[in-house]
Amino acid sequence: MNVVVCLKQTFDTEAKIVLDAQGKVDANGVNLIINPYDEYAIEEGIRLKEKFGGEVTVVSMGGAKVAEALRTALAMGADKAIAIQDPASYGSDEYVTAQVLAKALKEVPFDVILSGRIAIDDGSSQVAVRLAEQLGIPSVTSIMTLSVEGNKAVVTRDIDGGMETVEITLPAVLTAQKGLNEPRYPSVAGIMKAKKKEFKTFTLKDLGMDHGDAGFAGAKMKLDSISLPAPRQAGRVIQGEPVQAVSELVRVLMDEAKVI
Repeated sequence: MNVVVCLKQTFDTEAKIVLDAQGKVDANGVNLIINPYDEYAIEEGIRLKEKFGGEVTVVSMGGAKVAEALRTALAMGADKAIAIQDPASYGSDEYVTAQVLAKALKEVPFDVILSGRIAIDDGSSQVAVRLAEQLGIPSVTSIMTLSVEGNKAVVTRDIDGGMETVEITLPAVLTAQKGLNEPRYPSVAGIMKAKKKEFKTFTLKDLGMDHGDAGFAGAKMKLDSISLPAPRQAGRVIQGEPVQAVSELVRVLMDEAKVI
């Protein structure tokens, strides 16, 4: 079974986010990691390979440091990596990213494409399902279990208020939810082997795309501004007898906090 895992490099979840003078996120000194939800996808891909044979190819579009994330995935047990690196891709939205990934996968054999259900930096949850649309194959999001038999897969997915079981014909795109598995850590042997594994780097031109097809030029969504959340205010204690305190609490919730 051939598995493709699409991953994204994101800021460390413990990183302190600051904005520069232009109102953009300042990446200086910030540690970059594999998007945590994509780690579940990598692990599930490796488990499918261990059970059925085949190969796991990890793919990502990003800046100069995206190779670090791909090397980590190779050290975990993936077999091949594809990095899409081009200055003209900076500013690409989910629509463009899905198109670029579809181009990169044109010559890659796959039975399953896996990805995390969401990226922790933008929270859009769009790229994987857009990729499925570009490739003309079905998709299921937020899977918690996966069972494959022949060209069929049965998954349970996380939905509001419960779980849903879905049977799907492969090839398909599946996005991983937390709880699908427990991602492994790269071993020392895995890190050494990763240095010898196939690693390809493509530009937009290599994929048959013009600079106008990607980045800000090709994006359908324009980002106007970024702002940090308001600082958390200190708690407030309402004094007085219970009857008066409850009355004051209701007034504060209605007139000041405006939550009821």
